[in-house]
Amino acid sequence: MKWIILIAIRIYWVIPKKFRNNCLFKESCSHFVYRTAKEKGFFCGIAAFFLRKKQCRPGYQLIIQQSSPSVQIRLVDGTVILENEFSDKLVREIELLKNFLPGT
Repeated sequence: MKWIILIAIRIYWVIPKKFRNNCLFKESCSHFVYRTAKEKGFFCGIAAFFLRKKQCRPGYQLIIQQSSPSVQIRLVDGTVILENEFSDKLVREIELLKNFLPGT
């Protein structure tokens, strides 16, 4: 049954990136679910899908601490992710944002 998830994700990957949502995570949501389903099976893949769906959606808060170069994101579910877990695109956007903050 895990092949259902794997095929569905591969079909999703055929859609041009400009029509897909951007992910906050370094390992995109679809890659995370694909890897989990491939390694651990159908039910773990479904659980991974719902976990990421709960975490990776609008409403997150960007936390930039001016006392240190640390940046964090507080997700809607309360989970905090660190900069090394951010997608590369998001890291570039944050670096641009830091240039406009006072005191940086």
